[in-house]
Amino acid sequence: MKRCILLMLALVSFLPGHTATLVTDDSVAVQKLLRQAHTLQAAYQESEALGKYEEALQQDARCYEGLWQAALLSVRIGARYTDETRRGAYFISARQYADRALVVRPDGGEANYVVALSLVSRATLLTARSRLHAYKVMRPYVFRAVARCPEWADAWQLLGRWHYRVDHYNILERIFTKLFLGGMPNGAGSRKAIDALRRAHELDSTRIQFCYDLARVYRNQGQKRNARLILEKAVQLAPTTSDELEVSRRCRAMLLQARRKQKRRPASFQH
Repeated sequence: MKRCILLMLALVSFLPGHTATLVTDDSVAVQKLLRQAHTLQAAYQESEALGKYEEALQQDARCYEGLWQAALLSVRIGARYTDETRRGAYFISARQYADRALVVRPDGGEANYVVALSLVSRATLLTARSRLHAYKVMRPYVFRAVARCPEWADAWQLLGRWHYRVDHYNILERIFTKLFLGGMPNGAGSRKAIDALRRAHELDSTRIQFCYDLARVYRNQGQKRNARLILEKAVQLAPTTSDELEVSRRCRAMLLQARRKQKRRPASFQH
């Protein structure tokens, strides 16, 4: 009976002036798996969520949501391993999912984001040359991610990190990049890093990692008061994962150090 109904819908769709959307069993199954993955992800069960996205991709290898989410989770899960072999395996898998997502939707902000993220993540396990190459190659992807998803805080955070890292290449890194990698990546700047990280924080002020990144850049740029204000907000946030707990600990340590330095300064120089 079900096959007869599906056949009738397919025939109707060919009638002049009539269009019909054919919903297959496979598409229904994929949507169910995606919903399950989203629920697990929201509950911080990322390994289980990744498994559901991978099941969805077995049903539909070109499922865009499944591809970029699988890439994102592969990076996050891999980053928690101290063993470089396992970490590297997750990062390689992330890049493969990201590349497939980019094929499905070349202008997709999420696809471009996970390509950039997988590039810079895997580079941490490679040589200095490969790390510099990664920052050069990721440039168009991270800029496109922000352009396509301007309300996505994670994209702004990655852009801010890119700006700051490239702008703070040491002299050897700059020479090497100019001689062997075709020149420095264009447009990087510490002021732009602050703007991007501030935008990420504005979009989601509850993410302690955004506070930490912004505070570090403020501090390194000599904006001690701004760093302290952000850190004071950060320590009020309740961590919900072990990763956030570690970042919270770092924020508290940085804030304590900032307060000690402020107390040691002569009163005439305090603001």
